[in-house]
Amino acid sequence: MKKIFTTLMVVAALFVATSSQAQIKFGLKGGLNVTDMSISSDVIDKSNQTGFFFGPTVKFTLPLVGLGIDAAALYDQRDAKLNDEKISQKSINIPVNLRYNIGLGSIAGIYLAAGPQFGFNIGDKNFEWDSDGVENAFQLKMSNFSINLGAGVSMLKHLEIGFNYNIALGKTGEMSVVNAAKEEIEGNHANSWQVSAAYYF
Repeated sequence: MKKIFTTLMVVAALFVATSSQAQIKFGLKGGLNVTDMSISSDVIDKSNQTGFFFGPTVKFTLPLVGLGIDAAALYDQRDAKLNDEKISQKSINIPVNLRYNIGLGSIAGIYLAAGPQFGFNIGDKNFEWDSDGVENAFQLKMSNFSINLGAGVSMLKHLEIGFNYNIALGKTGEMSVVNAAKEEIEGNHANSWQVSAAYYF
């Protein structure tokens, strides 16, 4: 019993010491993304979506164990051309990632990150146009859920450069094509590659 009590006291002391070393930093984050739309080329010609994002971010780290959490509220805009029709998706994305940091000295380090992302559409969600007598429509979902997998480099205690792959879970939108008496409807999934830079104060 005495050994168990002693062990619990040691664990508690380590937890208190680690918590006292915890660091919270606020900053700004921005970057570029390229999104691959999963619409079949048999339904419509499409190109990759390009876009940008920016917004405030916060990072919580426990230096002694290398673990941390980061979160952000990002304005995200992505543009695509479907049959020469421009579609612009505007949303607020909230990623929350669990991080593992590996120090490379006092100047630099690397990190691995993964976690969920919640997206909310704040722009137009319905797009309609005619192309060579064919009626086309694209409808974006009001919200979406995805998973982030990423890695990056931290430098000089304030700057971070990150690379991220965002995997959409569920439909991002729906595409419909009406040609004479035939109508085709196809769901759209949009995964994206992202590169970002963040500065923490």
